[in-house]
Amino acid sequence: MQSVQDAPDRRRWLALAVVMTASLMDLVDVTIVNIAMPSIQRETGASFSALQWITAGYALAFAVGLITGGRLGDIYGRKRLFLLGIGGFTAASALCGLASGPDMLVAARILQGATAALMVPQVLSIIHATFPAHERGKVFGMFGAMVGLGAMLGPLLGALLTEWDLFGLSWRPIFLVNLPIGIAGLVLGSRYVTESRAPQALRLDLVGMALATAGLLMLLYPLTQGRESGWPLWGFVSMAASLPVFVLFVAYERAKTRRDGSPLVELALFRVKSFAAGIGVQLTFGIVSGIFFLVWTLYMQLGLGWSPLRAGLTGVPFSLGVSVAAGLSVQKLVPRFGRKVLQAGALVMAAGTLIYLAEAAHYGTGIHPWQMTLPMVVMGAGMGLIVAPLTDSVLSEVPREHSGSASGLINTTQQLGIALGLGLSSVAFFTVVDAADPERQAMGPVFVDAFNQSLWWVAAGLVTVFALMFALPKRAARHETPAEEAEQPEPVLV
Repeated sequence: MQSVQDAPDRRRWLALAVVMTASLMDLVDVTIVNIAMPSIQRETGASFSALQWITAGYALAFAVGLITGGRLGDIYGRKRLFLLGIGGFTAASALCGLASGPDMLVAARILQGATAALMVPQVLSIIHATFPAHERGKVFGMFGAMVGLGAMLGPLLGALLTEWDLFGLSWRPIFLVNLPIGIAGLVLGSRYVTESRAPQALRLDLVGMALATAGLLMLLYPLTQGRESGWPLWGFVSMAASLPVFVLFVAYERAKTRRDGSPLVELALFRVKSFAAGIGVQLTFGIVSGIFFLVWTLYMQLGLGWSPLRAGLTGVPFSLGVSVAAGLSVQKLVPRFGRKVLQAGALVMAAGTLIYLAEAAHYGTGIHPWQMTLPMVVMGAGMGLIVAPLTDSVLSEVPREHSGSASGLINTTQQLGIALGLGLSSVAFFTVVDAADPERQAMGPVFVDAFNQSLWWVAAGLVTVFALMFALPKRAARHETPAEEAEQPEPVLV
């Protein structure tokens, strides 16, 4: 007869399938929206600023709520918060699909981002608390490959659902498709995911939540809205004032740690070199992603006049490159070469960006999808070399009792980077488009020029990522053997 302690072990792979499917739903939702942007603009009359907010509103709410979402999971139970998040995400997806105009769609997307902030940090926390250390490398490798799958499924599903115009709903099925997946996740998650929380009693840090939220909003709102409002003085004042708010947040978190040991952010995590360096890489990499994926979609559909399906299929080589490179990175390359693999990924992706820049400049509006295959494969391979091993490297030395806070910080940093990238696209892309005169200039070449300028920003960001990776340890921390791990404190399972 098997012991009760064996039950979570038997179910851990089913639990992994559930939480990774939920995470895939979130990943697909981001890319599926990008490919449908031009269709949303045509049907709802949304401005370029509204289009930015459809993506940036989600990223902003996601970034603001992730740290709190991770800590709530530590306190009240990761399974409970995961189920609450996936239920809210499913309901918000329904509201997105029923939106009557751009304002309602932006509001529903903000709600979707807020509920995703409850769901997503629990995914890494559940994995970290459920799987022994010697298995996590393989699991995070699967997680990295799933990023590639999400990058591939999103554009394809978005293109197909938009082109098919199911029941005359146009772009709306890109959100409604989440409903059956979310309901299945609720049912299966309640059965197979094991509850866990931090072993020490923690308290919710309401003041820390308020300071973190205020600082992020003061930085990101004017950056995203600034171009539409003509870059007013209050925007620059707000962004400058966010710095002392963040300083105050850090000071309060230190005092909170000394007082009761329950801060929103465990500042001691930043003394872990792999974690601190990984946070810097995540932020810069998020900026690169935020700029590229939005302007790439607008370039193909509004600049080149391609259909959503044609644009979506163009992204398949990128996704294949991510998936193949992610698997090779974790299983073969990182164990042998360590940090050099991640740095090679940054340089490979930068090389792909420069190839794309050269082709886009040479062929102009006459470029064909097959001519984009080489740069997209190279860029995808570079991303795959980075995304799969990075998460394991960042979390490998983090104490289990702080896994929720740590994973929330990782996701917050990435989403903060994406939101910053979406805001910076105003400078990198939309300033070129806004400066054009539609009555005197053909807009196709204008979009090509704007895309080319944005690619320079992407390339510069990837070079910065390469430089920051020198701060990562040359080798990730050695995973404990099962015998060694047995001596480590376990999370509370209920």
